[in-house]
Amino acid sequence: MHNFIFLMLAIILIVGLFFIAIHLGFHAPKNKETGSPKVLFGIDYLQLHIPINAGKQLFGWLLPVSDSSETLIILHGWGGNAEMMLPVATPFHKAGINVLLFDARSHGGSDSDTFSSLPRFAEDLGSVIEWLKQQHPDRSKKIALLGHSVGAGAVLFEASKRKDIAAVISISAFAHPEWMMQRYLKSFYFPSFIRKLVLRYVEWVIGHRFATFAPLSTVCKINCPILIVHGKEDTIIPVEDARAIIANCPEPHLRLLEIENASHDSVDEIEQHCEQLIHFLRVSGFNF
Repeated sequence: MHNFIFLMLAIILIVGLFFIAIHLGFHAPKNKETGSPKVLFGIDYLQLHIPINAGKQLFGWLLPVSDSSETLIILHGWGGNAEMMLPVATPFHKAGINVLLFDARSHGGSDSDTFSSLPRFAEDLGSVIEWLKQQHPDRSKKIALLGHSVGAGAVLFEASKRKDIAAVISISAFAHPEWMMQRYLKSFYFPSFIRKLVLRYVEWVIGHRFATFAPLSTVCKINCPILIVHGKEDTIIPVEDARAIIANCPEPHLRLLEIENASHDSVDEIEQHCEQLIHFLRVSGFNF
């Protein structure tokens, strides 16, 4: 009897620790900005504190361009912040378009929340879009979105629900969150039934089925031009994910740009191809 009780307590402890570990995985590292657009790149900017639900605020920067009525909104990836995306943002600003960078909840200088997820990234993006349209209508004639990694999935998800986005650039997005998580869990040699349990539990925690926000399907619901950018040396999310997105939705407004020698976080390699990204916006109807 004592052995049975001990065994049950041990199982409860292990299961409890297991689910605590899952929840800890939703808390991304909070890396706050240490520089600014002015200090790092000599660019004048407006510091933003954008209100969202529950009295929270998102931190951000607006890099204004005189007489520009078009804005590119940039969203970082998991554990990132606006400062990390400045090398990509700067060429667009120099080319003549307003750029707005912000930190998702629980990231950078933004307020924290209970957990982070791709749908929450998208919710924050939606709040930023509405704030921009209300506070800067003169800069909102055309809005483009650019996201990296989880942020890329978020811009695709949000754009799939809206009609006011003129173009989307997705950098290093996964094709399906379940594929990504399966790859991660397999690296720990978890058996199949444990992986399935984790996946269903994660869906319950975030309140969304993975299929509802998988880029594999959200791109098919977007009518504006989309550029999928992916590094060929990405070992976190392989380039095959980008190819799968294109194959699943072979529409003429959906393009793929594969970058040689670029890994998942190779912002410097992406920066070298910014002329192609700028050209994409211009052929998509932007006039900067």
